[in-house]
Amino acid sequence: MKVLVAVKRVIDANVKVRVKADGTGVETANVKMAMNPFCEIAVEEAVRMKEAGTATEIVAVACGPASSQETIRTALAMGADRGIHVQTDVELQPLAVAKLLKAVIEKEQPRIVILGKQAIDDDSNQTGQMLAGLLGWPQGTFASKLTIEGDKLRVKREVDGGLETEIVTLPTIVTTDLRLNEPRYASLPNIMKAKKKPIEAVTPEALGVDPSPRLKTLKVVEPVKRKSGAKVKSVAELVDKLRNEAKVI
Repeated sequence: MKVLVAVKRVIDANVKVRVKADGTGVETANVKMAMNPFCEIAVEEAVRMKEAGTATEIVAVACGPASSQETIRTALAMGADRGIHVQTDVELQPLAVAKLLKAVIEKEQPRIVILGKQAIDDDSNQTGQMLAGLLGWPQGTFASKLTIEGDKLRVKREVDGGLETEIVTLPTIVTTDLRLNEPRYASLPNIMKAKKKPIEAVTPEALGVDPSPRLKTLKVVEPVKRKSGAKVKSVAELVDKLRNEAKVI
């Protein structure tokens, strides 16, 4: 069974994001980049499927500029077998990514497609659902546990009211939640082996997809900084401040 995993290159989760001076976006020059944490979980789950003998091949796919190949190499070092890089310098929005992935999936014919539920840069949480809609495939979103049962997949997912279990037929789309697994660190030998694994480069034009953005960002601003708190000496003083200063009561 072939498993396809989509990965994205984002600003490292431990880096403080800064807005550009002209407000056109966030600063990425000389900023440490890494694989999206939810994508790491997706790769880890695919590797575990292969280790369990249920998956035979793992294909890692990334869409974006030439630097996205570094993210694919990370996935290969974690255990993916080969990579596909859809190379474009166009700003990719969720619908465009879903269309690109659809074209790759139609070519590769995987049985399971695993994506992170969202990317930490835009937090859109849309690509997996859009991809399922374009393909007409069932989807198991926010998965916290996966169990393969023949030609079906049991997905335990987290919802507002607790846990929900769904059974979907293959082929299917899965998006990963934080509690699905804990991604492994790539070992040095595997990092060296990853350099020899193949990465196929394609373009949106070759896939017959127009990745042009549908939305235009007018301005990016930092959130308003919270004011420091204050201590009060009595309940009466607290009520007075809430009534006369905050005007919430």
